[in-house]
Amino acid sequence: MNFTHPFLDEDGDKLREECGVFGAINATDAAAATALGLHALQHRGQEAVGITSFDGKEFYSRRGLGHVAENFSSSEAIAELPGAMAAGHVRYSTTGGAGLRNVQPLYAELASGGFAVAHNGNISNAQALRKELVGRGSIFQSTSDTEVIIHLVATSRYPTVADRLIDALRLVEGAYALIVMTPEGMIACRDPLGIRPLVMGKMGDAVVFASESVAFDVVGADFIREVEPGEMIQVDLKGKIKPMHPFGEHKPRPCIFEHVYFSRPDSQFAGHSVYEARKAIGAELAKEAPCDVDLVVPVPDSGVPAAIGFAQASGLPFELGIIRSHYVGRTFIQPSDSARHAGVKRKHNANRGLVAGKKIVLIDDSIVRGTTSLKIVEMMREAGASEVHFRVASPPTAHSCFYGVDTPERSKLLAARMDLEPMREFIQADSLAFISIDGLYRAVGSDGRDSACPQFCDACFTGDYPTSLTDLDMGEHEPAQLPFTDHKAA
Repeated sequence: MNFTHPFLDEDGDKLREECGVFGAINATDAAAATALGLHALQHRGQEAVGITSFDGKEFYSRRGLGHVAENFSSSEAIAELPGAMAAGHVRYSTTGGAGLRNVQPLYAELASGGFAVAHNGNISNAQALRKELVGRGSIFQSTSDTEVIIHLVATSRYPTVADRLIDALRLVEGAYALIVMTPEGMIACRDPLGIRPLVMGKMGDAVVFASESVAFDVVGADFIREVEPGEMIQVDLKGKIKPMHPFGEHKPRPCIFEHVYFSRPDSQFAGHSVYEARKAIGAELAKEAPCDVDLVVPVPDSGVPAAIGFAQASGLPFELGIIRSHYVGRTFIQPSDSARHAGVKRKHNANRGLVAGKKIVLIDDSIVRGTTSLKIVEMMREAGASEVHFRVASPPTAHSCFYGVDTPERSKLLAARMDLEPMREFIQADSLAFISIDGLYRAVGSDGRDSACPQFCDACFTGDYPTSLTDLDMGEHEPAQLPFTDHKAA
């Protein structure tokens, strides 16, 4: 979502989605429905939130730092956003974020009228495009890569907004799930590989879109289907729905980490229950890396479904050996090891009476830098556990993500610096094992990973990036000139 690198959870030891989007058109109290939908997507972004609405004549926007409830829980706040169409966005902040100017939806007055866009994902050639656009006279108001889309639309030569959006997106590399509002209606679009999720639903006469299906449960909407990879869906103010596929045929590569961690467990993703997929991952992990222990203990909360699957498959007791406080605010990167350790202890505490004298296996969704894993292993030993083993419900995270997930630079990823045994020594576990990439694919319904044509984006594990990474590769080189692309009218 942004050129600058975002903060990570604690000391960078938990991957984070950067944002979530929700939109409603032809809805009674569209802004209220959008705020409620964003509540359900709060886990995808907790630093800032924005909603833009349209009443048939004017666009209205309200944005703020913090949670949805801090900005949109009052009737006065919702009253500032009239109309039957609204879109909203939750995001994580970045190291170079400049307050409200990067908070979405971004809005601009184009020659054709108002244009608002909410974007989940990351454009991997945004800096190259931005440099070219600035050279042509564009003036940017934010550091967000999403603003590149607005300028490309504004400078396109095509007659309709939909065609100009298609023209713009043909120049874009990377991942995007977009909700766009214009005076004519709403457009939802997903990148040709479907890297970032987007789903469609119905709420009475209203059409709704969201990053996850759980948002529909909260607002009382019926899940219809996923927006297909490369699909653009137009919904006008009279309720007419027009789907199209303007970007040709591509083999989908949705982000496999949605199954592992990002999506809420009560969501559906890629045709599967996320909760059931995570249990299946745990069961597969138990087959691949069994452990002779007394208890299976999840690292809460993200490790819970996989730990249930691990326990069921191995016939071992599942117990809450770590209790998480849900009333501790998110802490940013801390300046010292002692502060980081204190941050872990504020969020997690050992259930001493349960783990003392026991051999335990900890189940977590991933290891990024490894420092939080080390602190949790130490916590278990301090609580009296006789053995502490560690199992991870994803393969080693050895590569950075450039598609909208806030991973550290590769040199700071534990799996990029160490093989398995040094990693085990680093976190001080009695044993350490990760699920294999083929095991992960099997758990989510495939026969295994087809290296010639992977079914998912798994670049954080394999380094197999499904798109070009122009900004990364460009270095100090000049960007290519923007072509005038041709396509059939929408």
